[in-house]
Parts: sequence; C-alpha cells; structure tokens
Amino acid sequence: MDYLRKLEQHSIYLLREAYYSFKDLGMLWSIGKDSTVMLWLARKAFFGHVPFTLIHIDTSYKIPEMIDYRDRLVMEWKLNLIFGRNDTALRDQQTFPAGAVDRITCCSLLKTEALRRTIDGSWTRYRVNTDTGEYEKHSNTTPFTGIIAGVRSDEEGTRSKERYFSPRGLSSEWDVAQQPPELWNQYNTSFPPGTHVRIHPLLDWTELNIWEYIQLENIPTVSLYYDQGEGKRYRSLGCYPCTDPVESTAKTPAEIVSELREGKFANIAERSGRAQDSAGGGGLEVLRRGGYM
Repeated sequence: MDYLRKLEQHSIYLLREAYYSFKDLGMLWSIGKDSTVMLWLARKAFFGHVPFTLIHIDTSYKIPEMIDYRDRLVMEWKLNLIFGRNDTALRDQQTFPAGAVDRITCCSLLKTEALRRTIDGSWTRYRVNTDTGEYEKHSNTTPFTGIIAGVRSDEEGTRSKERYFSPRGLSSEWDVAQQPPELWNQYNTSFPPGTHVRIHPLLDWTELNIWEYIQLENIPTVSLYYDQGEGKRYRSLGCYPCTDPVESTAKTPAEIVSELREGKFANIAERSGRAQDSAGGGGLEVLRRGGYM
C-alpha cells in the first residue's frame, strides 16, 4: 500500500500549502466518498482538527441518509460546517422535480448558483451549533478566497483538465484555456487580488484508490454505497430525482475494491447514474464553467 501512502502524503502537502497560502479558506463537503476522504485527510494534516470551514450545498433533494450521515459526523467530530441553499428557486419551484425547468437548469440554480452565492457571502449561510445540533443563520459573510474540492481527474472528462490550484473569475467561472502550468511539483499560489481559487488535493486519485484508502483507514461512509440486500447500491451520490443505483451486491469497502479490480465497471462511467451529466450534451462542462464542482 505504499502508493496509497504516497497519494496521502501529496494530498496532505497540498492541504497544508492551501492553508498557508489563503486566508479565507473553505472546503466543500458533498457528503460523498471523495470529499469524505478529503475531510479525513484534512484531519490527518492538522492532527485531528480541521482549521477551515466545511461548506455543504443543500439542494433539499439529497437522499435522507446523506443528511443524517452529515449531521452525525458534524456532531461526532465537532466540525465547523455551514450550508447554503437557493431558497428563492425552491420557493418558486424552479426545479426539475417540479417540472418547471430541465435538469441542467435545476443544477445551475440549486448547486452552481447556491455555491457561488454561499462562497461570496451574498446569500444566507446556515451554521451548525455543535452544542445543540441545530442549524442557525450565520453572521459571517466574509467571502472565501480559496475553496478545497474533492475533484478527481479520472472521474469525468472536464475534470481531467483541472490543476491542483485552479484560478476562477470573480463569479467563480472557470476558463479552461487559462489554467496555469504545474510542472515538477511547482504550484502557483500567488494570484491577483479578487481571484477565487479552487484547490484539488485528490486530483491524482482514482475511484479504486479512494475505496482502497477507505478500506485501509476504515473511514465511515454513507450506507447508500453498499448493497442492503436488493442487489443495488449507489456508485455516485447526488440528488435523488437524478441519481440511480447500479447493480452490485458489494456490502463492504473490500467487496467494492474487488469489483473495481475485477473490472466490473470498466466500461461504465462512474457518474453514469447521474442524469444531468448526459443531459443536453456536455451538460457537466457547462455547469463547471459556471462554477459547479
């Protein structure tokens, strides 16, 4: 498992470099396996403490087990978590489940726009009170200048174009053609004022690496990733109207590792169960150029 420790060490180095370089730093936590591994790495990097804010975007359409898992870990690990939400779109039913918009527009409103407005502090942030377990309006509206995200280059095509330190525009828009070179482990962390930067500590990890590391470290993950006796489990998690499970009888990380090593999903994209990825032709790249994870 030396290769896992090398990946771990590199990710920890990037997390520490980000913490040193950016004053107002946040980490996206989608509750999925990748961002939970990233959270685990952050706790390792800072000796059990996460010194920056965790950010979750709540679309109100997450599978209930995901929210239960989020709240349980927040209380157990005493995490500094805020969440953002597009209350206007939800109130006006500008969502795909309501039938008012298509999937891509729904994602743009509930995820991209909510993320952008939560990052820049222009919309309400809700912060967990780890004494009571309740979420309260957060008074801090300081914009985040750096955001750590659990992007992996092998997950889908547009993410293979990313950098470890990826500059964004003032509105979090992503210009693929203007990404800085990163050669010989030399990273640019000095950007002009007003630049928003995404940091990607998991860029070199694969789906197999993630599950091997979860198995090695015994990291707690959402039960939805495992077969509950119906011969199905989720490989990638999103909103329930747009996410489908895959056929699999894997009930543990070790069994998932075996599936991946045997090539069970070799010709099936990891996010094939995420309907918005195939909607509208290049839908995910459209979303990511606008600021989506």
